[in-house]
Amino acid sequence: MTRARAVSILSAPDYQLMRRVNRWRAPRWVRWWSIGATRAGDGWLWSLCGVALLASHDADRYAAIVAGLLAAAMGIVVFRVLKKAVGRKRPCVHEPHCWATLLPPDQFSFPSGHSISAFAVAVSLGYFYPPLLAGLLFCAASIAISRILLGLHFLTDVLAGSALGVALGYSAALLIR
Repeated sequence: MTRARAVSILSAPDYQLMRRVNRWRAPRWVRWWSIGATRAGDGWLWSLCGVALLASHDADRYAAIVAGLLAAAMGIVVFRVLKKAVGRKRPCVHEPHCWATLLPPDQFSFPSGHSISAFAVAVSLGYFYPPLLAGLLFCAASIAISRILLGLHFLTDVLAGSALGVALGYSAALLIR
């Protein structure tokens, strides 16, 4: 079997899901939630978390912030290198979305940079503040899912980005701790 054929077979479920999502006329609340989550993943949510930590005067606040910044920085490096190396085109190149009009930040989709960053920061902060971990992971998952619903990423882009983000976040927390 050729490489192209193997990639085609492995990508088929991604393309099927992409077609279903891009043609789905989501309820208004799903649209607002998706756009809000993806905008929060642009860095606003994590910046607010950092400000809240600084205001808390907790003993671990500086370590948590440094771990989050380190995880996010490593995530940016990883996704930029991988996106250029893999060169996978975004779903919106293959088929237009029926309601989302957000423009992608770049031309490549694998892996999802929003997912890497969201899970990297959520896991690193959650390591220092375990009671907040469930809420942080919910926010990260919301950001990741929104990228699929908005037609900006394939499912495998988001899954790979999320897994990389978890690994980077945990590594950064262990390194700083």
